[in-house]
Amino acid sequence: MIVGVTNLQTTPTVEQSLEQHRRELTGYAYRMLGSSFEAEDAVQETMVRAWKSIDRFEGRAALRSWLYRIATNVCLDMLSGRQRRARPMDLGPAGNAEEFHAGTLPEAAWLEPIPDSRVLPEDGDPAELAASRETLRLAFVNALQHLPARQRAVLILREVLRWQASEVAELLDTSVASVNSALQRARAQLGDTDLTPDTPVAPLDDQQRELLDRYVTAFEQYDMEALIPLLAEDASLSMPPYDLWLDGPEQMRTWFLGHGSGCRGSRLVGVMANGMPAFGQYRPSAEGGWEPWALQVLEISDGRIAHLNSFLDTQRLFPLFGLPPRLDP
Repeated sequence: MIVGVTNLQTTPTVEQSLEQHRRELTGYAYRMLGSSFEAEDAVQETMVRAWKSIDRFEGRAALRSWLYRIATNVCLDMLSGRQRRARPMDLGPAGNAEEFHAGTLPEAAWLEPIPDSRVLPEDGDPAELAASRETLRLAFVNALQHLPARQRAVLILREVLRWQASEVAELLDTSVASVNSALQRARAQLGDTDLTPDTPVAPLDDQQRELLDRYVTAFEQYDMEALIPLLAEDASLSMPPYDLWLDGPEQMRTWFLGHGSGCRGSRLVGVMANGMPAFGQYRPSAEGGWEPWALQVLEISDGRIAHLNSFLDTQRLFPLFGLPPRLDP
């Protein structure tokens, strides 16, 4: 709902017209900014600006295009002069599970997850949803953060949202030739990541659901003999805000049985993040029950868990994902 605006001559119909675009605008802003919270702030600012100037909107362009123009300007302003958000794997080589000397970085340094419910329609076309999930994957959104801001906007608008070059040129107040040039440079850089918005992510199949069931059972029982075989040979573990990341199943085993052994006895609650399976992880509490510890986002590849991303900012992330503040016995 639009907040922070008073004494405006509008109608409920206008607000409804603006609000029906909130979810897709949040997805756009998230891909631009790499932060679920900044994306919501950007969309809220977009709605406020649109509400304030709705009397000057003369219908020369579609309402959706007008909102995207505002949202793009908001995102570009937010990105101005700012370092890109990253994953721990971007910042240096893998660490050693036996030597935990990792430092922490502030929230603004990290790529953040986002709930599917904030950016994907509940009853969208299956093919379109599959394509959208691919462009919400942490790896894809992270790759976008390597692009200059305007190149990022061009690639998202052209390759993800399928706008025409002329439409993007009008939105960015530039030429079609400039748009095509920016897209070519963005594609070249993104091509180095082996990611493409044309690769759809299908809904979880029976094999993947079985993998997740086995993972939950193994993790909650803290059975490394059952858990480690579920990992890909090049699996990784990261834990923002720590800049430490671990490479390979054996390093992960060493971590879980050493510095990470406080996770023994955890409980997992399933959610969906970035088009991928995720879990709220609750560790045993000294007061009884279980308390929030991490939001785990799993990346699956070829029937194995390729990346385990544990985001430790539970104070902000658990409410965002609708996860309970604690679990009782």
